[in-house]
Amino acid sequence: MSGRDKKVVFKGRVLPWLLLAPQLAVLAVFFFWPAGEGIVQAFFLSDPFFNTMIFVGFDNFRDLMTSPEYWDSIRVTLVFSLATTATAMGLALALAVAADRVLHGSMVLRSLVIWPYAVAPAIAGMLWLFLFHPAFGVLALALRGLGIDWDPLLDGTDAMVLIVAAAAWKQVSYNFVFFFAGLQMIPRSLIEAAAIDGAGPLRRLRDIVLPLLSATSFFLLVMNVIYAFFDTFGIVDAVTEGGPGGATRILVYKVYKDGFQAQDYGSSAAQSIVLMAIVIVLTFLQFRYVERRVNYA
Repeated sequence: MSGRDKKVVFKGRVLPWLLLAPQLAVLAVFFFWPAGEGIVQAFFLSDPFFNTMIFVGFDNFRDLMTSPEYWDSIRVTLVFSLATTATAMGLALALAVAADRVLHGSMVLRSLVIWPYAVAPAIAGMLWLFLFHPAFGVLALALRGLGIDWDPLLDGTDAMVLIVAAAAWKQVSYNFVFFFAGLQMIPRSLIEAAAIDGAGPLRRLRDIVLPLLSATSFFLLVMNVIYAFFDTFGIVDAVTEGGPGGATRILVYKVYKDGFQAQDYGSSAAQSIVLMAIVIVLTFLQFRYVERRVNYA
């Protein structure tokens, strides 16, 4: 029997549950309990202190489906998530391919690329806001010198470009780690054989590298969509606060605005459920249709 076939067998039934107890307790307190409270609140109308709760059934969900503002937030979220995912994955792949070709100093390059992942989302947003602030941003002044009228505080398109850039920059390092590791696993003999046969760099990338990175790309696609829907709240809150005019009001930020600022907890809870449902559906569609083209060999 090889070492891989060996497994740990517990003689009693109590010890496994004791080992799992801390993790189960964390899940129960910080996930299942709040999730249950949110589901219950979605069917009630309550005052800010929860002294009075009135059962309204599906009225909160019905109000969302008939709200033009909510549908606009869905559109903004889809545009933002698509742009952020495509930008973050594209830049990370390009950086990984470039780093894979560097023979000297590659460790320094990899370290510099990975560092942004340690920056908090709110800090990342403020860094980009300082660079592109229309009044004192260095890069904003450079754009103005080129004749480009840049003002993310008043122009919705500029604001969207700014938060996409900040969110993608924050996520590039995460994607880079996985793409670079995937490139390191590709046998050099395949690349060298294709080069001998006359395949250029782009041909080798398209016909050899990308198919062998399909499993990594699929994993990163799922993770980047989840990141764009949930983990970009800090960037939006720090940079635009959903403005101007709701142009960057993504769904997760609308949940916060309606719940913690407007104190409409029933609507906020209903939005949380819908948001989770949208992410689950998108993840299912990715596994259902995109995974078919993934090569795990």
